[in-house]
Amino acid sequence: MPPTASSLDRLEFRDRDQVHRLAARLHDQMQRLGGERVSVMHVCGTHEQAIARFGLRALLPAGLDVIMGPGCPVCVTDLPEVDEGVALARQGVRIATYGDMLRVPGTAGSLADARSAGGRIDVVYSIAQAVEMARKSSEEVVFFATGFETTAVTTAATLLSDPPGNFSVLSAHKYIPPVMEIVAEMPGSRVQGFLAAGHAATITGWGVFEPFVARHKLPVVVAGFEPLDILAGLCGLVDAIAAGNAAVYNLFPRSVSREGNRVAQDVLWRVFRPIGGRWRGIAHIPNGNLRLRDEYARFDARSRFEIDLAGLWQSAPSTLVQACRCGDILAGRSSPEDCELFSQQCTPENPVGACMVSTEGTCRIWHEYGGHLDLRSAP
Repeated sequence: MPPTASSLDRLEFRDRDQVHRLAARLHDQMQRLGGERVSVMHVCGTHEQAIARFGLRALLPAGLDVIMGPGCPVCVTDLPEVDEGVALARQGVRIATYGDMLRVPGTAGSLADARSAGGRIDVVYSIAQAVEMARKSSEEVVFFATGFETTAVTTAATLLSDPPGNFSVLSAHKYIPPVMEIVAEMPGSRVQGFLAAGHAATITGWGVFEPFVARHKLPVVVAGFEPLDILAGLCGLVDAIAAGNAAVYNLFPRSVSREGNRVAQDVLWRVFRPIGGRWRGIAHIPNGNLRLRDEYARFDARSRFEIDLAGLWQSAPSTLVQACRCGDILAGRSSPEDCELFSQQCTPENPVGACMVSTEGTCRIWHEYGGHLDLRSAP
């Protein structure tokens, strides 16, 4: 069975001996499965960063595949959502957004391209900076908001704190649980269990995954982001898969409870409502997008401005963009090395697809950390 909460409380999260004990446990678990391959998916760019940074895949048994799914909010921001920001900038509206969004390609260019053409686009580190920009100016300021439910709570709290009248939000926020449903139902999916992101579950609680587990009979393990958190989570998943136990296991008890943060949930759902929408390269995700409720239309850039997309949509994507395999990578059907553009025509300096733009994108992470390293064969 997965490690207990009490054992996790005693972990030192980068203890080398513990790392090797957990890695040995994974190897023993896989041997008991008699050579059967096991494929699990995490849906968090921070998990992938930690796995790559600490070389954890080099410690995994050969038959265990740990796939990064659609856990990068910038990467799954759809083309029309980027186009809305670009169109507003071209119309002379001042845009504030996170740095990762700047070079994400839309249908006919990125926000960086719009800025090069004279658009007023500011990179900020928080929505609070964007609000402060609006307070110090009489011009309209639109915050292009991206991120999953963790970031969306901050956006919601800001709109509840009486921002200035010249401030509005263009929401591209996403909600993770619905996309797990889509991945599990994809034809040919080989995902046998999910590693859920501890920071998101701090908001939602681990109980949010119980209906998913009941429907799909796949285990979900909530894990943190230190090396031992991740290895312990993988041990828990492999144990559950081997035993046929479809349940939710909370291996991040220092931050996550079953109910989650009720205050944050109230703030989130007072301001946002879930609607269906496309996630770049994946599919239409029912209830996967977060949009402002009608009561907050005065802060909704889509209500405040006429956004002219017609001119942008006259341009066709380039053949390079058409060759990009970000969609398959985000859905767990391919790895970055399966894409002919990876680290060739597509690099962080000249990204073709969104997965190479964001620091949480699989392609960017693999490019920076060397991909699927096998340190066991190193001299």
